[in-house]
Amino acid sequence: MTWIIAAERPDTPDATTLRRDYYGEVAGRYWHRPATEREIDEGLTDDGTGLLVPPTGAFFVGRYEGKPSGCAGLVLLNGELAELTRVFVRPEARGTGGGGLLLAAVEAAARAYGVRRIQLDTRNDLVEARGLYVKHGYREAPAHNAKQYAEHWYVKDLGPVGAPVGS
Repeated sequence: MTWIIAAERPDTPDATTLRRDYYGEVAGRYWHRPATEREIDEGLTDDGTGLLVPPTGAFFVGRYEGKPSGCAGLVLLNGELAELTRVFVRPEARGTGGGGLLLAAVEAAARAYGVRRIQLDTRNDLVEARGLYVKHGYREAPAHNAKQYAEHWYVKDLGPVGAPVGS
């Protein structure tokens, strides 16, 4: 049982399906009911995925046992700071290590861009995501934005440019 993580445009069929599943889950949790297809369409309209491609970012798709099962994105904010976004692993693939592999891929891409720090925001109800971030070295930080759904903010220092992975 293996994961394969690869950079992919966020508009490919697999990436689009994963982004829809991600939005459906986070919206459904927030509303305490399944999100409708229309709501998912509206939520994905102008959602900034155009930034998830070089030179402004990257998007990764994880395949578990050959099936698209997770994704994560990176948006460059300035020369040394980036944002981690759209981290998602399908429920049936959770607990298999894919989340950590997706984070590692995003962090490697960030380092290649010269990024020294990654930040993110998330909500109270996304408990699994918050646990994943802490497990992989992200620490809670003061608010760095005032987004509508942001309730927790995290940062991870990647070390000096050119530092080995894991430093």
